[in-house]
Amino acid sequence: MQKYNLTLSLLIFSLLPPSLLAGPVVLILSQDDLKDIPSSATTTDADPAESLPEWDEFGDSDSKTEHELEPGSWSPIFEPDAVNSSTSESKLDTEMEQYYSAVEKMLSAVSDGEVGVMEESVAEIEELASVKGNSHAQSVLGFLYGLGQIKERNKAKAFLYHNFAAKGGNLQSKLAVAYTYYRQHMYEKAVKLYAELAEVAVNSFLISKYSPVIEPVRIHNGAEENKEALKKSRGEDDDVFQILEYQAQKGNAGAMYKIGYFYYFGLRGLRRDHAKALAWFSKAVEKGEPRSMELLGEIYARGAGVERNYTKALEWLTLAAKQQLYSAYNGMGYLYVKGYGVEKKNYTKAKEYFERAADNEDAGGHYNLGVIHFKGIGVKRDVKLACQYFIVAANAGQPKAFYQLAKMFHKGVGLKKNLPMATGLYKLVAERGPWNSLSRWALESYLKGNVGKASLLYSRMAELGYEIAQSNAAWILDKYAEHSMCVGESGFCTDSERHQRAHSLWWEASEQGNEHAALLIGDAYYYGRGTVRDYERAAEAYMHAKSQSNAQAMFNLGYMHEHGKGLPFDLNLAKRYYDQALEIDSAAKLPVTLALTSLWIRKNYADSFMVYVIDSLPEFYPKIEAWVENVILEEGNATILTLFLCLLTVLYFRERQRRNAGVAAGEVGIPDQPIEHAPPAPN
Repeated sequence: MQKYNLTLSLLIFSLLPPSLLAGPVVLILSQDDLKDIPSSATTTDADPAESLPEWDEFGDSDSKTEHELEPGSWSPIFEPDAVNSSTSESKLDTEMEQYYSAVEKMLSAVSDGEVGVMEESVAEIEELASVKGNSHAQSVLGFLYGLGQIKERNKAKAFLYHNFAAKGGNLQSKLAVAYTYYRQHMYEKAVKLYAELAEVAVNSFLISKYSPVIEPVRIHNGAEENKEALKKSRGEDDDVFQILEYQAQKGNAGAMYKIGYFYYFGLRGLRRDHAKALAWFSKAVEKGEPRSMELLGEIYARGAGVERNYTKALEWLTLAAKQQLYSAYNGMGYLYVKGYGVEKKNYTKAKEYFERAADNEDAGGHYNLGVIHFKGIGVKRDVKLACQYFIVAANAGQPKAFYQLAKMFHKGVGLKKNLPMATGLYKLVAERGPWNSLSRWALESYLKGNVGKASLLYSRMAELGYEIAQSNAAWILDKYAEHSMCVGESGFCTDSERHQRAHSLWWEASEQGNEHAALLIGDAYYYGRGTVRDYERAAEAYMHAKSQSNAQAMFNLGYMHEHGKGLPFDLNLAKRYYDQALEIDSAAKLPVTLALTSLWIRKNYADSFMVYVIDSLPEFYPKIEAWVENVILEEGNATILTLFLCLLTVLYFRERQRRNAGVAAGEVGIPDQPIEHAPPAPN
């Protein structure tokens, strides 16, 4: 049977087992993955909406605000102006006012380190959750139990409160429950929740092109602060943004578009501001800037900050397409499929526009062609062809295509049913939903020096399953220690509470493919930091990091094989791991050379005093380190030590010269057993 080798590069970090998540994941779909479905022809005049009603992939793009899409969102606290200017609600009811007041008090308390105020706010939240049954307060209470903040750390209670909150309509709790099921491989339960959340996310996407989201910024690079990424996230204070703004003010149309784009989506540390975005786009189109024309079409189609007007939307999209901005054809095709801003629906014209976009390598065009072939909108229904279009679109990073493939894996339509794959794809899309704004608020807090608030917000995101938030929250706890404003069960965190919390966060991040987290987990088990010493679990963590091609993990595994700690004593395997570490990272040359020398000594002088000295080094190292710091580095001692080392060097060479002279004179006999191996030469 002929195979269709369809390659899908999924740039995600939560789709497959962690061992496969070091880089772009490549999924090979063969003919066996595709199900045979009879094709059914449809005419261009027939409305295919009655077939497969749950697959309405040309639904109306939701123009609701984040606050409306996600009830209970903290946006009224962090972005009150945006909420007040865009929401249709005149005023919050008394119960919700109490909820936001308590949450704001909690956030202020963690910023200022006022434990008493924190306890008061938690008591208010608990009353709303338990007495009044407020689902959003239940969600916060579940978060506090899971974190162990002012409440005892109790995962069972956390899950219970999140479950109640999710059923009451809190979407963040629904995401937390879904992630809990996902971690436990309970895919039948996880997939349903992630599917609902992914649908909310997709409905907020644009109609013509890929919708950028506020990607969580990794505030650290290994053990150090990620200064380069943070520099690009300072919003209006960023030098690059100020230069761009100056260029825009001088009449540069491209700069006008970029500034409008940043404000519209809230990128590079800027707050979303549709009014400013509209103003800059309007200035740019006066100079003929096509990308601004396309986004004006999107704005009018969605009614984002303006009254919805499909006629104007079509006009702007048409102008953009005439200037060879091919993604605009997707918006035009969408309007003809829906019959918005035109006399009537026209599937033939819609298909023509989608093909123009796809022919010019636009991912949205491939996605839309997949939809019309999947549903048979104006064409003969062909599920296999639709699947190929979706794969091409997903390969280009189109999130709607990920969503479509997730549904196919979930329902077993077009692709064989695969719940783990469906869950992973849904999770990818769901994490682009409106709750992603937490990452923007956390980063803003961190850049302002409010580490306590940043830590709390990242911890909130962490329980929703965001790997970057998990590692950011853990890094803040480790980096800032007692200055992280970590609040435990009854006051500021003890060292034990803080280490345990960081350990838990690193562990979750490592499960999702974070090699640095896996390395830290291995170190924690190896040295007994924040947990019980366990060499076998340390080896498991290092193996996980090693699967991500981490040189340090390979070196550690070699060391454990060399000493038989947590792994079988095997000098050959030890050498293999040391060699692999050097292949991955040339900076490992010195430690690998020393390790190979140690192996040579261990192999040729087993049970000798030299082996005893090597094995004793880890025990004496901390003492030597303290001696160097407290004695050698004191003023004057370094000079004395240098002279002492010079004296030892002179004595060594004199002794070597004496021995060589003795050998030449026949004073030293030939040893009975020749040395079989020579120490490895440094590379």
